[in-house]
Parts: sequence; C-alpha cells; structure tokens
Amino acid sequence: MQLVADVGGIPGKDCNGFCKYCYFRKVKEIKSFGCAHCLPNKIGCERCSKGVSETQGAFKSPFEVINEVQTALMMNMQPGEISAYISGGGDISCYPYLETLTANLNQFSISSILGYTCGKGITDYNIASRLINNGVKEVSFTIFSSDPELRRQWVKDPNPQEALKACQTFCENIDLTGAAVIIPGVNDGDVLRQTCNDLEEWGAKGMLLMRFANTFNEGLILGNEPILKGIESQPVEDFAELVKQINSEYKFRVSGTPLCDPETGGPFAIAKDENEIFLQFIKPVTGEATIITSKIAEPFISKIFNKIEADSVNVVAVEKEIACLITKEDLEKLDLSEIKDAVILPGRSFVHQLDAERILSADGIDRIVGRGPDTLSVDGELSIDMTDENVIERELEEFNDLVDAINFFGMRRI
Repeated sequence: MQLVADVGGIPGKDCNGFCKYCYFRKVKEIKSFGCAHCLPNKIGCERCSKGVSETQGAFKSPFEVINEVQTALMMNMQPGEISAYISGGGDISCYPYLETLTANLNQFSISSILGYTCGKGITDYNIASRLINNGVKEVSFTIFSSDPELRRQWVKDPNPQEALKACQTFCENIDLTGAAVIIPGVNDGDVLRQTCNDLEEWGAKGMLLMRFANTFNEGLILGNEPILKGIESQPVEDFAELVKQINSEYKFRVSGTPLCDPETGGPFAIAKDENEIFLQFIKPVTGEATIITSKIAEPFISKIFNKIEADSVNVVAVEKEIACLITKEDLEKLDLSEIKDAVILPGRSFVHQLDAERILSADGIDRIVGRGPDTLSVDGELSIDMTDENVIERELEEFNDLVDAINFFGMRRI
C-alpha cells in the first residue's frame, strides 16, 4: 500500500528559486478557472485557484506530515508492505526535515519514495546514503543534465556537483528514475545522450523525457507565457520520435510526456492496430454525443470510436494540447455547428459547468454538458512503472467510464 506524505511548499520559494524552464515561473496573480469540484453556482475552488499553481502553503512540520500519514493509514489499512510517497509544491530536497521525516516513517516500518526532486537542496551528497539508511527505496530525480555547469545555469543549482554525486549514490543503491525537461538546443542531442550514458553507467532504473511547454496552447494557463523567449517547443511528433530513439539506444526504460511510452504503447495503447482485439471489451454505445478533447488526444480517441463503429459519437479537438488543461477560452473558439446536443468534457478540465453550458449553447441550442473520466490513458510519468497489460486494462476501464457518460448524457436512440 502506498500513502501520500505531502510536505507542502511553494514553487519558487521552497525550491531554492525557479529553474529557468519551470512551469510556474512568471506566475503573478492566480485567477479561479472553474472546474468540476466547484460549487454549482460559484466559479472557483481551492483546486482551480491555489491548487493549480501549487501555492496552498509553505513547508509543513514533520509531525504534521506524520499525523496525516497515520490518519491515512488507519483509514486505508491493507495487508502488505507500506510506503509513503513524499511530495510537495517545492523541491522536497529543500525540505529541512526530510531526514527526520524519513527516519520517523522508518520507525513505523514505512519505507519512503521521494517524488520529483531536482536535488537543489542537496549541499552534501552524503545525504543520499543517510536517506537510504532511513528507508528511502525509490527516487524520481530531475537531473536535466549530468553536466554540472548546465545544471547550475538552467536548474539554478548552487551545488550541482553534490547533487549529481547524490544522484549517482541513489542509482547505485536503490531505484532511481531520472527526468529531464528537454529544451531544444540546450540539453538534447549529444548532451542528452551523455546524461543517459551517465545514468546507465550509474545503474538508473529509467529516464522520463518531458517536452518543454512555452505557450498557452501547450499548457501554460497561468498567464505566464512564454517562459523562455526565443525558444520554440519541439513538435510533439518529433518529440515522440526522440523518446523512441533514446529508448532503443539504452538498456533502461525510457518514456515521455505527453508522448510516448515505447514499451507499453501508451498513451492510448488500445488505439494501436495490434491491440484492436481488446476493443471488444468496451461497452456498446447507445447515446449520441460530442467528445471535446485536446489536440494531441483527438486522433487516438477518434480512431478508437471509429473502430468500435460508434457512429453516434464525434470527437472535436481544441487547440490546447493537454486535455486536463482545457479552459473556457478553448471552448469559446469551437465551431458549434460541429457540436451535438450532448457534450462530454474531460473530467479534470478547468471549466465550470456554468461557463461550459453558456459557451456551448451560445448558438441557441440548449446543450447538455457532462463530464467524462479524469483520464483516458496513462501518462508516461506513470506508465514507466507499468506493463503493457496494466496500461491496456486501465484504458479499457476508463473508456468504459467514458461510454457510460455518453450513454447517460447523450440522447437515447430508439
């Protein structure tokens, strides 16, 4: 059983300063977007205001975190090994009580997993050995590059050599998955391969490549675009090819976000021709609706519904590349002549029901707006630890949830 140990923290404040490429850099005032968690007649809640910018609060005391873990444990008691996934809004290597927290968890026979860290809080690489002795069994380490000067410049790491030595220690003793936001012309090409060479030599478990986002349509919804002037993001198709290429060159597992995982076929593994046999396990579609989704997801979702011959469903893409980051501005750009009387929005999209109904009924047709499941596939951040069978099973569950939404909100056919 895995529990979450949220240590809190605010991006930019509790991480020794923003990385140059950070998603939260340049964010000033946070507006309330609206989402499925808002009250019916009020736009705005913690999730779609402070939550989206991860500014809920500063670092918590270790005693508060331990109490939250113990409460979660009592409410979800299950047999087997127990681990705590330590995460927060800042960089957890900057959490001043990290050693205390892991030691206390270890006393309760709870091992620790360190969520994404850049290692910017590491001033002495020997902390890695101490954390391992405290029961840390897995780390996700945003290395960016194994070149210390690139880390100093782009990650703003004051002690890059110490952080890289700690990364090596983790690799040599426990499971470490490296990660890097790929900045074209900076840490791609030969620089990326040298980083992968080092990680492979040290014994890393895997590597996650993350495509750099720099525009509103690519996912910068906090009014902070562009993060880096003069740099264009890599076309998503080219990025996917890079992930496949790096995966083929190294022994450890490589996946990418938003595309792709070469080992599982995700995201949308069931859209692949070789997996068509699994589509028989999707429920019959009896409703009629339009699915609104992202620019990246649309071709996959359309292919799946075409294969199951669901003619009553059409899939419409907004310009936003990530479905869970769709906002009302994306809906305002749609051609309503393409939209059926029932509409299914992504479950996690940042659109309030009032805004969605108003915008999607602006042509005088009173449309029904429903929500689909939060996800329809597994992102590379998660699938890197999954098998192809795990991904296919998850996708079938989520597409059946989507069909349930279509059949419920869509007009019944006689």
